[in-house]
Amino acid sequence: MNVIKVGGAVVEEPASLSILLDQFCAVPGPKVLVHGGGRTATNLAKQLGIESQMVGGRRITDAEMLKVVTMVYGGLVNKNIVAQLQARGVNALGLTGADINLVRAHRRPITPEGVDFGFVGDVDSADGAQLMRLLEMGITPVIAPLTHDGQGHMLNINADTMAQTAAVALSAVAPNATLTYCFELPGVMRDPADPASLIPQITEESFKALVADGTIAGGMIPKLENAFAAIRAGVAAVRITHISDLQGGTVIVGN
Repeated sequence: MNVIKVGGAVVEEPASLSILLDQFCAVPGPKVLVHGGGRTATNLAKQLGIESQMVGGRRITDAEMLKVVTMVYGGLVNKNIVAQLQARGVNALGLTGADINLVRAHRRPITPEGVDFGFVGDVDSADGAQLMRLLEMGITPVIAPLTHDGQGHMLNINADTMAQTAAVALSAVAPNATLTYCFELPGVMRDPADPASLIPQITEESFKALVADGTIAGGMIPKLENAFAAIRAGVAAVRITHISDLQGGTVIVGN
């Protein structure tokens, strides 16, 4: 039982997406695909004259940006992936957290530092049993990083957080559930330009040190925060890797 999150340039460039989906289809057993789409959202927002703002690798989502991410994540990117999986013989179903009440959240409060993330959700609940029912029916869920508050409002959510949420929810009904974060690199790197600089294992203690010295920065910080949260919540295994090497990459180890 594997939750696989794909993001970065891989999911938004036609050639790399095609390769990625071929590799995803080859993964044995029941699986869930969670995707990002941040670059596409940023590009569309720019075309519409909407400024993109990021804090700590997380997107600030005002009312106009919420419209953009809902269109891009829940529409363009999600349905493109679903259509391509159908063409490969995988019976995929595109979902957001609002669909079948899969993931419910509340709007994130203003941080102690005064940062207002806008329409960004912090998760309240997730329904692993619903995901399991879909998997048992032979359906492959494809989840976009959007959720809802139960009062008719959509909320943006970090795609890595959505993947962690799905994996934790599944682990409550499938103790062998694993989480794999896939992107264009072999794993967490000391130097992204040097394949030999792969960090094979990261603990919470070494993570803090790598952030402090600047080796880990930007969007990799929330990715690893979510990875450790998944381990603490009972997910059987978490790694960060390239989808062509699901047994390699960087293994996340809890303390």
